[in-house]
Amino acid sequence: MQAKNEKKWEAIAIQEELRQLGYNKWRDKATGISCIEQKVAPISAGEFLMGSDKSRDKQANDNETPQHTVRLDGYEIGKYPVTVAEYALFVEATHCAAPSSWEEQRNRLEHPIVVEAIYRTTSRNWEEQKNRLDHPIVNVSWYDAQTYAKWLSEVTGESWRLPSEAEWEKAARGTDGRIWPWGNEWDASKANTRENGPGTTTPVGSYLQGASPYGVMDMAGNVWEWTHTVYKEYPYDTKDRREDEYSVDNRVLRGGSWVNHSGNARAASRYDNWADFTNYIRGFRLVCAAPAADS
Repeated sequence: MQAKNEKKWEAIAIQEELRQLGYNKWRDKATGISCIEQKVAPISAGEFLMGSDKSRDKQANDNETPQHTVRLDGYEIGKYPVTVAEYALFVEATHCAAPSSWEEQRNRLEHPIVVEAIYRTTSRNWEEQKNRLDHPIVNVSWYDAQTYAKWLSEVTGESWRLPSEAEWEKAARGTDGRIWPWGNEWDASKANTRENGPGTTTPVGSYLQGASPYGVMDMAGNVWEWTHTVYKEYPYDTKDRREDEYSVDNRVLRGGSWVNHSGNARAASRYDNWADFTNYIRGFRLVCAAPAADS
């Protein structure tokens, strides 16, 4: 964290489960504001295959085609989704509204068939989420994620933001067009999905064998992740205003969740929702705008 060299930060205790993943917690001596240092993976500049080829991926959807080559500048992406612990410090510092309770979203569920399972297993309010500090934050909208990123940028002096869906996909699958982060064959033991998961979120980093080629975790299953991108058809093109921060159109989510099957956990799978929507299976991760060194 660059800000440690610019402000008078002091290290303070952090939950053991997060410390073992390499997280550090810091407090600004002047303001008393605390934040948790993001763990990032560098993604080098270059081209990658985006989208799906139906001749190679039988689960591919029309909105993932045509498969095409995209070139990105280097960047750094969060190794894990943003956790409850990280988001809780934001709520504490800004006195903003905590994530809405599950009960408030019950009438908007997209999977009525699993209502009772969700009622038994899901963190239904903010107090329950805070008992799972090392789990990904849920019940947050695209706007909530945007606000958190801007707060973290102000606190740390670094440029944090939501990833574009292209940045998310490259970090998830590498440059060779693989179907899942680990390769082209589905393995239920490598992701928290409906096939073999516990029926709720899991602590970030629980599926070590499911890491992407860059060592990024939880990019298949656990929670859907908001991206910065407005939902539009392919090919991906930044000149068509799909990265317009002020658009009111639906935003893209990636990665699938513990409720979904393997098809949604594919690296190319795309889903969209209105930006103010929140529920029990949506979270986010961030990227640092400072480019990573090319390798």
